[in-house]
Amino acid sequence: MWRHEVDDWLRRALPGRCAFCLAACEPGRPWCADCHAALPWNRAACPVCAEPLPASVIPRPCGHCLRRPPAYLRARVPLRYEGEVAGLMQRFKFHASPRAGTLLLTLLEEGLEEGMKEGVKKGQAGIAPPQALIAVPLHPRRARERGFDQGRWLAERLAARLEVPLILARRTKDTPSQRGLGRRGRRGNLRGAFEMPQALPPRVALLDDVMTTGATLDALARACRRAGAEEVEAWAIARTPPGHGSA
Repeated sequence: MWRHEVDDWLRRALPGRCAFCLAACEPGRPWCADCHAALPWNRAACPVCAEPLPASVIPRPCGHCLRRPPAYLRARVPLRYEGEVAGLMQRFKFHASPRAGTLLLTLLEEGLEEGMKEGVKKGQAGIAPPQALIAVPLHPRRARERGFDQGRWLAERLAARLEVPLILARRTKDTPSQRGLGRRGRRGNLRGAFEMPQALPPRVALLDDVMTTGATLDALARACRRAGAEEVEAWAIARTPPGHGSA
């Protein structure tokens, strides 16, 4: 189901060398085993919103999800926004580095594959490709100012690899920065911020680069449900640990 043209691109860019430390890489991978193991994987997390939990805690829905379940069914976010991942994300998001973006996309694909395998081990349904992929959109004014829409860049490539259509949502509200706002403030800031230009199939996945509280993906999921989606998953590359700010 998953294809790895991105790995081929990275191997051509730095043949046989780890993308993180330049040591010899694992066969067929753009990283060495040590660097891969040292990445901040988000394995102990709330199964609904993917909020990182202490490693000693058995993953179960967090208090926020029990009190106010999000409009998406579950979040799949393989990494925490820390260390090497945060550095890659900043180079991709603010400096439009295609190499950083390609590596992040590869890590997302691997995380989704790992989730499928774990689900099979537990007797659960694996990850079936969604019927459509939807990127979290920038407001047109912000996209013009930045000159680069990182969410759409990721979604176009992931949709092609999954062989599913990409549907472009509209951001109708140019929301102020979410930085420094709590969960309630973020939800209020995003109320009515998104709309879908067409009816949606029953099963869709949303894609963002970094997930902080999940308020943005929740607001987009609500717009998707209004447009006919019945099962919405939220996908992101990295999740901000509690108590840390992020874009």
